Amino acid sequence: MILLDANYILRFLLKDNLKMYEIARDCIVNNNCVVINEVLAEVVFVLSKVYKVTKQDISKSLINILEYDNIIINDKNTIVNSLEIFENKNLDFVDCILCAKSKEYRVRTFDKKLNKCIDSFL
Repeated sequence: MILLDANYILRFLLKDNLKMYEIARDCIVNNNCVVINEVLAEVVFVLSKVYKVTKQDISKSLINILEYDNIIINDKNTIVNSLEIFENKNLDFVDCILCAKSKEYRVRTFDKKLNKCIDSFL
């Protein structure tokens, strides 16, 4: 089992360094890989803030990777739902995870935008 770091996922998605892309692609396609939520949040942050990738492209790209049978992520349904919320709401990704989790938990926050998202699921 391989635990992926953000830079592996970024090289795989961006293809900005061909040698690193090929190494990352081989690893991701041919092995059972784990992606932890913190790494996924870092990938979202880097893609949006550093590379200026649109929320829609980030969401679609990451959902596509998470659908690989060999990619293991804790609570995959919640994370996919979080990416869909991220694509459609003006929230950062961690708030989108909290919003998605509000289906299972009572989330408490003073953040008005997050509360509005949570209220939309009630």
